[in-house]
Amino acid sequence: MNRRDFFTAAGAAGLIAVATSALAEASHEHMNHAHMGGAMPNQALVDSAVACTKTGLACINHCLDSFAVGDLSMAGCARTVDQMNNCCGTLAKLASVGSPHLAAMAKIAMAICQDCEKECRKHADHHAVCKACADACAACAEECRKIAA
Repeated sequence: MNRRDFFTAAGAAGLIAVATSALAEASHEHMNHAHMGGAMPNQALVDSAVACTKTGLACINHCLDSFAVGDLSMAGCARTVDQMNNCCGTLAKLASVGSPHLAAMAKIAMAICQDCEKECRKHADHHAVCKACADACAACAEECRKIAA
């Protein structure tokens, strides 16, 4: 690739980034439009599922770092966090659109979050990231209970 091709590609990438940002902002503004009353359905559940996923990503990274130095003691944690991350991503999506399947998904997510919390609590005294994940899972399980009931 010569310099001209590089700068053309870089310019195109910059334009794509700007356009994507503008579309995301427009989408965000549209979601807050008056016809939705300014609120997303099930906001507390969406927030707790996203928090769970966010802390879960940090926890998985911590597990992978442990594996890299030969410490496999967090293998169970990695397995449950991986399941939780996938489940909570779907939960957040279904909650945000008010899916008719939300109650069923919340029931499953509650069980998965409880499993993840239990596993992460085993490491919570030694690893802050595990405590954060366990706390987020407990909060998400509680929000799920409200919907699944």
